[in-house]
Amino acid sequence: MEMELAGRRVLVTGGSKGIGLACAAAFAAEGCDIVLVSRDGAALDQAAEGIRARHNVAVTTHAADLSQAGARTALAEAFPEIDVLVNNAGAIPGGTLADISLDRWQEAWALKVFGYIHLCQLYLPRLEAKRAGTIVNIIGMAGRAPRADYICGASGNAALIAFTAALGGKAPDSGVRVVGIAPGATMTDRIITLSKSRAKTKFGDESRWEEMLAGLPLGRAGKPEEIADLAVFCASPRGGYLSGTTIEVDAGAQFR
Repeated sequence: MEMELAGRRVLVTGGSKGIGLACAAAFAAEGCDIVLVSRDGAALDQAAEGIRARHNVAVTTHAADLSQAGARTALAEAFPEIDVLVNNAGAIPGGTLADISLDRWQEAWALKVFGYIHLCQLYLPRLEAKRAGTIVNIIGMAGRAPRADYICGASGNAALIAFTAALGGKAPDSGVRVVGIAPGATMTDRIITLSKSRAKTKFGDESRWEEMLAGLPLGRAGKPEEIADLAVFCASPRGGYLSGTTIEVDAGAQFR
């Protein structure tokens, strides 16, 4: 299916690995130029080389700590003209309320929750000015199916789902769409880290992390490429009547 995205410029945060890298590669396959952003400059360079080797598109990297407001502002100044923003940066820790200090809550939310919100503040007016563009927020199923052993992430994700709904309900008045994607268990370094945290909480032994992924629908975790393909659809004219909604991608796990 032709996604009608060739020539668009797509900025992907958290783009050096996992879902972010998969999103960058999927947009590149559609002929989009890519801006990759993460903290790790060396990992960004490696990711960019891999994309360039497979696709004839421009790939630019920008190393920044997006938990800092000044870094987010500098990013928007360095790349003022984009067509699609994919908010993906953020790794909120697992643990119960007793496990996570307030400082750690604030640190985690500074990157994912306030990071997403601030980048939308920075880029939405620019997209509205040209009456075109899409913001895709990669959020997480914990916002729909909260658990006590991931309370910080569940609360942050729930906030971003509400934020996406509020913003995406109004943005089409200016020709812009805002869509969320809530991945369930997806096979990335991130799910291994979270599974280890849950195994430590449940069993006192993080080496039993694979047990936390037992019983998933279809007998497996999701693939980053499956989330990436959905992000491309949501950002494309093919998904042109989507805004405000957050699409759940967990193969029905929440209903089991």
